[in-house]
Amino acid sequence: MSFDMLFVFMLTVFLGFELISKVPSTLHTPLMSGANAISGITLIGALVAVNLSDAGGVFSHVLGVLAVVFATINVVGGYVVTNRMLAMFKKKEGPR
Repeated sequence: MSFDMLFVFMLTVFLGFELISKVPSTLHTPLMSGANAISGITLIGALVAVNLSDAGGVFSHVLGVLAVVFATINVVGGYVVTNRMLAMFKKKEGPR
């Protein structure tokens, strides 16, 4: 791994931490929905990688399957959390 790639990785980690720590709590639900959309794209990319990993051997196939599993967990978990957060803002109907 080159120094440039390591520098970009460290910069994105720092920038991501700074951005997420400054998000107000009222924006967490929309931010989670956006992250779910990005994870969905990651899932599609992982499925394509698994399909194309036949030429790469067993190791690339295992990595592709792990990417599919982790991306699926991320998408499903994100939607569950978003659904629970949105349910907190719904009006509760009392007895009539």
